[in-house]
Amino acid sequence: MLLKGEKNQDERGIITYNNDFDASQIKRIYTIENHSTEFIRGWQGHKVEQRWFACIRGSFKVSVIVIDHFENPSKELTIQTYVLKDDVLTYLHIPSGCITAIQSKQKGSKLLVLADYKLGEISDEYRYSLDYFNNI
Repeated sequence: MLLKGEKNQDERGIITYNNDFDASQIKRIYTIENHSTEFIRGWQGHKVEQRWFACIRGSFKVSVIVIDHFENPSKELTIQTYVLKDDVLTYLHIPSGCITAIQSKQKGSKLLVLADYKLGEISDEYRYSLDYFNNI
């Protein structure tokens, strides 16, 4: 799921980049800034839509679950956890069929979100309470 970014520094400054990321599917871009580091935004996700996350300031913990049945998911599904930092432009690809829980790990953190559908183009949002899954 991770597309590793890189960084180059010289006398002119620093460039963070990701030359392997293909943005041809992107139709929408927005950012997320949680109001505190204690707050966890989730669980929510999509059966069809996919997303890409990149930390552009601070750091984020992103937990991901591949859902077995969106109407009644198993409470014992595996949670994969990733930490995104602003030191390089690493993208975390969240494929269709997944949900996420997002927590900023530093005050003022900002997460870039890229989506492959425009807002309102499809009806495909699923939400579950934070305590629904037994593994968090």
